[in-house]
Amino acid sequence: MWTLRAVLAQLRPRLGRQRDEARREASSSSRPAAGGAAGVRALVYAEHGEPVKVVELKKLELSPLGKSDVRIKILAAPVNPADINMIQGKYSILPELPAIGGNDGVGQVVEVGSAVMGVKPGDWVIPTNIGFGTWRAEAVVSEESLIVIPNDIPLLCAATLRVNPCTAYRMLSDFEQLRPGDSIIQNAANSGVGQAVIQIAAALGLRTINVVRDRPDLQKLTDRLKDLGAEHVFTEEAMRRPEMKDFFKNFPRPQLALNCVGGKSSTELMRHLGNGGTMVTYGGMAKQPVTASTSSFIFKDIKLRGFWMSQWNKDHGTDQFKEMILTLCDFIRRGQLTAPFCSEVPLQDYQVALEACMKPFISSKQILIM
Repeated sequence: MWTLRAVLAQLRPRLGRQRDEARREASSSSRPAAGGAAGVRALVYAEHGEPVKVVELKKLELSPLGKSDVRIKILAAPVNPADINMIQGKYSILPELPAIGGNDGVGQVVEVGSAVMGVKPGDWVIPTNIGFGTWRAEAVVSEESLIVIPNDIPLLCAATLRVNPCTAYRMLSDFEQLRPGDSIIQNAANSGVGQAVIQIAAALGLRTINVVRDRPDLQKLTDRLKDLGAEHVFTEEAMRRPEMKDFFKNFPRPQLALNCVGGKSSTELMRHLGNGGTMVTYGGMAKQPVTASTSSFIFKDIKLRGFWMSQWNKDHGTDQFKEMILTLCDFIRRGQLTAPFCSEVPLQDYQVALEACMKPFISSKQILIM
């Protein structure tokens, strides 16, 4: 039997810095340029608070192009939960203020400095570092802060490539040696990461149990997730019912649980894990702690882990990040990975996007179009 790592190897193309250091990277790449006459539209916040109140659309002066710099036109950039948390001042890494919002997105190279060797006009690029400041029409940044991606994939896939699919890929790869036919369980299955987990898992022959909150349009959401490859979709309430015992008589207990919620939802994931399984926490939407029963540790020997994509990038470097990106692009080309459910919003209507991100039961990722 192939292990998951072996399958992933076949799919690939042939071919600790500390927190204060990361903080410096974030602030240097996202600080608006001084001045501000003619030019570049950007979403800026000068203080922390609720995004709809503190984010403003401003025109900023574009920095001069240095010999190792690249001028890019941002094509599209999503609004991710981490972006909201940074604006609120609740994220682990915070750029110096004032700052330009956005950590994810895709741009096209317009001009390069005389010493730039690895990037050329016309290339599509994505940022390598957190705190890049993608919510702007154009930027002049160092060549080192960008990596080139294929421009033959859909724009929305490229715009959402750096964070959600990478997180899904790493969690499926790094914590359990899963084989085709094995199962996983996840909550927040309608999130950007959740949708990527469903698709990548299906491409690798893994079976998925997907947990979502009950909502008025539950059947519509269930159908959309199953169209992506979800095998089973349950509500939080359904997972607590005694009938789940019967379900697992005919379905393999998952060895991997992916938790983005915390609180009671994470407790339910642990309850359904198989012996020796691992729960990976990568978010905390419920703002409640993860609580594990003593029996889960003693009698099931479960493992609790955490995952942060930004830390993985720091620990593994640009070359491994590029390799992962190319692997994900292969999934996209084969039709096995699509962009999450998206709503495209013009940059000037940014408040619509920010307000939507703060509402419950929104499964559509807001994408700012420049």
